[in-house]
Amino acid sequence: MNLLNSNDFWQFACQLYSEGDMQARLLDYQNQQGKNVNLCLLLYYLDSLNLSINAEQLNTLQQVASEFDIKVLKPLRSARGYLKANQQEIVDYTNIRQELLSAELKLEKQQQHILIDAVNGLELVICSAPDNSSLYL
Repeated sequence: MNLLNSNDFWQFACQLYSEGDMQARLLDYQNQQGKNVNLCLLLYYLDSLNLSINAEQLNTLQQVASEFDIKVLKPLRSARGYLKANQQEIVDYTNIRQELLSAELKLEKQQQHILIDAVNGLELVICSAPDNSSLYL
């Protein structure tokens, strides 16, 4: 099987994220259900390629995503939230916020790269109508 490319995944994810209410749905999964947006996007990406994963493989991907979330993304989001709540006291808040959003986007892309590396180590099954997200959501 050909290995998946993280740049192709990034392009797919950016396109899907911008469609209709997808951003709101994904953020709801993240904020209300504790799901990982990049993992959701990866599962949709695999669906688009007619590739299916099993529950054990999903668990592996969840662990990969969780480590990066805990150590990197959640602390950054927490810092952004704190600054937003206290923006009146933060000198140059607008620029700091923009720089943090830019950093978060770069880190999201890095997490996608990590997920693609992990999925490339899995033995995926070709399937005519996969529904990977139903395993996760």
